[in-house]
Amino acid sequence: MKRSFIITAGFALAVLLSISIFAQDMNPEAGKLYNEGNRFLKAGNYTGAIANYEKALKIEQDYRIYYQRGVALKKSRNYSEAKNSFELCKKLKPDFEAVYNALGGIEFALKNYEAAASNFEHVIEISKNNIVKGQVKKNLSLAYTKLGERAFANGRSTDALNYLNNAVNNQNYDAAYLIIAKIHNDLGNWVKSLDAAQKALKYRKSISSGGPYFYMGIAYKNEGDLAQAKKMFLLASKDASYKKTADYELTLLN
Repeated sequence: MKRSFIITAGFALAVLLSISIFAQDMNPEAGKLYNEGNRFLKAGNYTGAIANYEKALKIEQDYRIYYQRGVALKKSRNYSEAKNSFELCKKLKPDFEAVYNALGGIEFALKNYEAAASNFEHVIEISKNNIVKGQVKKNLSLAYTKLGERAFANGRSTDALNYLNNAVNNQNYDAAYLIIAKIHNDLGNWVKSLDAAQKALKYRKSISSGGPYFYMGIAYKNEGDLAQAKKMFLLASKDASYKKTADYELTLLN
C-alpha cells in the first residue's frame, strides 16, 4: 500500500552573525548613522535600523552598510529588497563570505533552492573558518533536501536521489534520509531503503519516528523477515501520521 509522503520537519537555516564592525574608517557622519542602525537592529527595531542605514548610504556606499540593511530587511521579511541590498554588498566586496550565506538564505526563503545551494557552496569554497563551514554545510543540506523533495514530487527519482545524497554528505539530516528511504522503497531497493530508514532514525531530530519505522517494516517484509516487519509496523503505528498505513500492513501479516 502506498501512502502520501509529506515532510513535516521545520527548516531552520544557520545564520552567520550580523557584522557589528565599528565604522572608524567610514565617513564620520555615515559611520554614526551606521552604528545607530546597528543599535536599532540589535533592539529589534528594524524600521529604525533601515532608516539609519539608508541615510548612511546617501553619504557613503559601504559594503557593511548594505549588508546590515539587508539583514534588517530580511528580518522585516522584505526579501526582494534584502536580496538587492546583499547583491550591492557583494558587488562592493566579492570576497565577503557572510553575504553569500545571506543571499543563500534569501534565495531559500524565496524557494529558489538551486540559487540558495550555489551561494552556500561558494561560502564553503572561500571560507577559511571551519566553524563557518560547518554552519553553512547545514544550510546547504537543507537546500539540497528541498531540491530532492521537489524533484521527487515531480517524479524525477534519480535527480532526487542525487540531491538528497548531496544533502546527507553535508549533514546527517534525518528528513533527507527519510525521503531517500521512501524513494528506494518505491523503487524496490529494500536494502538501501532499510539503510536510509535506520539512519533517519539514528539521526532523528526534526521528524517523527513513525516514518523510519514504517519504511523499515516495508523493507523487512519484502526481505522475508516478517517478525522484524511486524515489530517495526507496531512501532510505526504509535505515530498518528503513520498509524493507518502501519495498521493496514499489520493486517496483511496476520
